[in-house]
Amino acid sequence: MVRVIVTGAGGQLGQTLQEFYLNLKSVQFQFKTSMDLDITDDKAVFDLFESNKYDYCINCAAYTNVEQAEKTPKAAYQVNTEGAKNLAMACGKGKTTLIHISTDYVFDGEKKGPYTVEDETNPINVYGLSKLKGEEYIRETLPKHYIIRTSWLYSKKYGHNFYRTIMKRATEGVDLYITDDQRGCPTNTETLSKFILNQIIEGNLPFGTYHYTDRIPMTWYSFAQKILKENGLSDKVRLELDRNYRTFAKRPKNSVLF
Repeated sequence: MVRVIVTGAGGQLGQTLQEFYLNLKSVQFQFKTSMDLDITDDKAVFDLFESNKYDYCINCAAYTNVEQAEKTPKAAYQVNTEGAKNLAMACGKGKTTLIHISTDYVFDGEKKGPYTVEDETNPINVYGLSKLKGEEYIRETLPKHYIIRTSWLYSKKYGHNFYRTIMKRATEGVDLYITDDQRGCPTNTETLSKFILNQIIEGNLPFGTYHYTDRIPMTWYSFAQKILKENGLSDKVRLELDRNYRTFAKRPKNSVLF
């Protein structure tokens, strides 16, 4: 029986993995929310790994508030950098393979085409830099790892994300003003979960860094159009292009990962 611990299990990806877990007979999961396990607490992390034998650790825990990270960078670095480091060290000691979820924000967005794993990283905000530092710690300390960079992650069922926000506002009849200033690949937590479970835990993918998205580039505006259309809401709410979109944090214009 393969034993897997999922950190950050209260988030949208963690909840999706819990849903899929019900259909797996060969894998035993242990789900830990941030309340159950604070990955910034190195003693708590090491104690847990010392008292349990895990084959894999899927790290879904992350500080993802891009705007707030610029104002309180210490909080972002504690989770995204130090937390990743704690897990990598604990996994190394426990001979556990770490599956770490990272982000498109490790790139600056200046490339014309899609980013590949061979492209040079250059984050332009605190969130991206904190995630990149976490990646670097993992590579330096743990040979048995998978770093999976994804972009514009959303769940139709769980968490706070763009998809669910659009649906909520549309059903309430609230006008939508969405920017087309950024381009990326929206990625469903269900397809990412299947990739992790099928290709890594039940497959034999070589260790290393991977990009995983749903591979359909679009802007936030075109994504909103798609959400409204597939739910029959295009005629129920007004969708306007916002040319005055303001953000405190710098964000990459191009977040397309292939």
